[in-house]
Amino acid sequence: MFVRIVKMSFDPSKTDEFLANFENVKDKIRAFEGCEFLELYRDKNQPNIFFTYSYWATDDCLETYRNSELFKNVWAQTKPLFNDKPQAWSVDKLHSLN
Repeated sequence: MFVRIVKMSFDPSKTDEFLANFENVKDKIRAFEGCEFLELYRDKNQPNIFFTYSYWATDDCLETYRNSELFKNVWAQTKPLFNDKPQAWSVDKLHSLN
């Protein structure tokens, strides 16, 4: 299992559109085979910047998602809303304290 972190910066006038789209697709993304967890965060000081955190069972699961029709449709709706290039990291979780 690994964590995928994606930072997205949107045109401020497009954040509501992004949030509406995320609301429509979040359950489908979470239900995708290999996706074990999904959260969306919003920057406290720059409300047009968002982060997704998702846990994936394997690299292959994430790649299958990235090549799926679901991802292609989500990306087609999301990409035009950006005001900066998104950034993504795949990381291994070393510690988790609750």
